[in-house]
Amino acid sequence: MQRFGQVIGIKPEKLAEYSRLHADVWPGVLKTIEACNLHNYSIYRYGELLFAYFEYTGDNFEEDMAKMAADPVTQQWWDLCMPMQNPVADRAAGEWWKTLEELFHTD
Repeated sequence: MQRFGQVIGIKPEKLAEYSRLHADVWPGVLKTIEACNLHNYSIYRYGELLFAYFEYTGDNFEEDMAKMAADPVTQQWWDLCMPMQNPVADRAAGEWWKTLEELFHTD
């Protein structure tokens, strides 16, 4: 299992709408998240930043993320969510959410 922490900005005027969407995530989106081996997925807010945490249990992250990106329901969800977000400036090429370095973990 691999843990991921990611960060992205949220447009302040879109926070209420973004929160409303995530209070009732579409079943098809949840199904794809599970099918792509993501578990224990959470999103937190700190001011105008969103922090996501999830655990990946598959054996080919890039392949699973391509599968997620190809899903039509997920594409519709992203079409709603992405205009509300502000990616951070120092994200890697090809990233939307910036993946963070894990500095500490304990079970």
